[in-house]
Amino acid sequence: MFYQKVIRYIHEKELFTKDDKIVVALSGGADSVALLRVLLQGGYTCVAAHCNFHLRGKESDRDATFVQTLCTKLQVPLHIHDFDTKSYAEAHRVSVEMAARELRYAWFEEVRGQERAQVIGVAHHRDDSVETFLLNLVRGTGIQGLKGIAPKNGAIVRPLLDVGRTDILAFLASIGQDYVMDSTNQRDEFTRNKLRLNVLPLLREINPSVSETIAETARRLSEVDAVYRVAIMEACRRVKEGEDRIDIARLRMETAPQAVLFELLYPLGFNASQLQDIFRSLDAESGRLFYSSGYAVLRDRDNLIIRKREEESPAWILHQETKEVKEGFQVPHDVHVACLDASKVTGPLVLRKWQAGDKFVPFGMRGFKKVRDYLRDRKFSRFDKENQYVVCAGEDIVWLVNERTDNRFRVTERTRKVIMLRVEKEGLQG
Repeated sequence: MFYQKVIRYIHEKELFTKDDKIVVALSGGADSVALLRVLLQGGYTCVAAHCNFHLRGKESDRDATFVQTLCTKLQVPLHIHDFDTKSYAEAHRVSVEMAARELRYAWFEEVRGQERAQVIGVAHHRDDSVETFLLNLVRGTGIQGLKGIAPKNGAIVRPLLDVGRTDILAFLASIGQDYVMDSTNQRDEFTRNKLRLNVLPLLREINPSVSETIAETARRLSEVDAVYRVAIMEACRRVKEGEDRIDIARLRMETAPQAVLFELLYPLGFNASQLQDIFRSLDAESGRLFYSSGYAVLRDRDNLIIRKREEESPAWILHQETKEVKEGFQVPHDVHVACLDASKVTGPLVLRKWQAGDKFVPFGMRGFKKVRDYLRDRKFSRFDKENQYVVCAGEDIVWLVNERTDNRFRVTERTRKVIMLRVEKEGLQG
């Protein structure tokens, strides 16, 4: 029954065909050994790939030796790679668990290329999918996180998702196949292990078939998600203004505005609690800012504005050029270029961010206007205000950058020499 269920699942999900070559991720544990044995029994062409992360001392080396012996016996080509996992984790500032994952899948892809294989087979089974379901449920997630593990993700395929751990062990016993055990799987210091060792046994006391029940629920949710995906993506398109703005009025008109907001912002690193706060802010005044690790969202008048956070904002550089006014000269009609009467500019020109109390005489006007009021009247968002620069000559602002020059420094018919100004981000010159 085990063999038949796995082969049927491969066909139903169209994971691969008999003409394909499969790289089997072989750790030496029961799951991966069962995957290799059942694929070979089914007549599939396999090569094995084993990662030695050197995280469990002699146990790691024992696993590598076991895998070598098994592949020699089964006449399966084997690739083994040794990783300095801890050094990688430190260099990339990730957990050891995440480092092992990144190293593993990157190398599997290399092996797939070398072998000209079509897919990489990994041995996640139904119980793993159930644990993922519960893990996401505990942490908080949308419908996407309750689908369990996908049978196929790019070149990664998971043929064992229709069978459980008990089925795997029974299959190995029936063919007399041994395997190695990872001692860390018996320690509940990891969240996933806590679910496996403590939570699931309690749930089985309530329902002995809880794994099958949750797996079936995840399957149904996967089908529901296919319908949901189409509807939610259409809603997301309706409420977005370009790539960085969400129209609040349009968002409110959606059947489930909070769900739409979740789909737009959750992938940017905002958690469930933050998303609730952002949704509540739609009824509040403008100006509130919300931060994830990589993004900021501003509640600004009629929109939510999204900005990617940069560790260090690039510096702006001021370029200036002095020119003689010759016959036919015309002042450029371009807000990105300032043209000033050189005779009216005294002292060096300095580029800086605007400050509270700054004021200037906007071109075409006679009286002073505070920069703050000008930006407000122009409906600048808080993001835009924070990034607004001015060019000063002494105490006087001569140019509100990329907006307006100061009328006191305008070019007239008596101007004989002009100063042309423009700014650009450091690193973009030329």
